[in-house]
Amino acid sequence: MNVLLVEDEPLAVKKLIRLLEEVAFDVKVVGTAGSIRAAIEWLESNPPPDLIFLDIELSDGQSFEIFQRTRVKSPIIFVTSYDEFALQAFKVNSVDYLLK
Repeated sequence: MNVLLVEDEPLAVKKLIRLLEEVAFDVKVVGTAGSIRAAIEWLESNPPPDLIFLDIELSDGQSFEIFQRTRVKSPIIFVTSYDEFALQAFKVNSVDYLLK
């Protein structure tokens, strides 16, 4: 399973990679992005991943902007510290909403 991680905190990226490796032997992190801009660039220049782990608050705004600026074909798992965005998250390809 090819996975894209969109997270602006390097320690959170490392922890998520470690957790994925512990629970799923067939997961391959094919890319990471720390901002809306970087995520859009990655999505527009690579094949769609099987799954995207997406933080809501990124260095340049809220990740919901990604869905307004490009087409996202992959299912999303939001990984965030904010519980107030859960309803909004399930309107944009979200299959799960995990609180950090």
